[in-house]
Amino acid sequence: MSQDLWLQNYDAACRQAQEIAENIHERNRLQRTGGNTAKLNMTLRASLQKLKQNIAQLRETLIRASAQRHIMQAEADRRQNLVDDLATREARLKASFNGEISEAEPARSSLMTGGHGSGPGVNPWLVNESEETRGLGFGEIKHQQQQIIEAQDAGLDALAAVISRQKQMGQEIGNELDEQNEIIDDLAQLVDKTDGRIKNETHRVKLLDAKSASCGMLVVIVLLLIAIIVVAAWQN
Repeated sequence: MSQDLWLQNYDAACRQAQEIAENIHERNRLQRTGGNTAKLNMTLRASLQKLKQNIAQLRETLIRASAQRHIMQAEADRRQNLVDDLATREARLKASFNGEISEAEPARSSLMTGGHGSGPGVNPWLVNESEETRGLGFGEIKHQQQQIIEAQDAGLDALAAVISRQKQMGQEIGNELDEQNEIIDDLAQLVDKTDGRIKNETHRVKLLDAKSASCGMLVVIVLLLIAIIVVAAWQN
């Protein structure tokens, strides 16, 4: 996996700071021995200016990467600490160049081995490095961060799938409620129609009852008339 460009630039700035420290040490040695330091001073001024510009560029690209969420917040904080330490280093180098502080720069072997003179080379400004990344190279840190980002992406994908399923379930429940409401409306209409039919049939029954009562009275009257006629005929 290719190394992160920001880490590459940071590593280059660290090497540049180390080179400046060695040149300051050499310049001071020449001053003590009466040598000519004019050319070396000119080189150091240009190098210090370039280092300052590189640090400013590191800050700018880090802010942009953090704002665009290209890196995790924890990694952004860690890199910010690296830039701050490098800026402090640049200020000390400038002060040492100007003679404001005495030279107190460790040798290259001490810087590149963490001050013990042996072991794998590490960057001397990783002062706030976490336990998870301690001892890892820039490429390994980049790979680790990529794995974390991929795991987060997978988690977000899973969450999105759950939300999508819940949304689908909500839509299905809504559709089912709509169907149930339509059934209830149909039942209400059926009840209204049935109630109307019941009222009509009740009215018909009442009419039939009235007609039946009228027919009964008529039969009685007819029977009485027949009886009168029979009695009259019998008496004659």
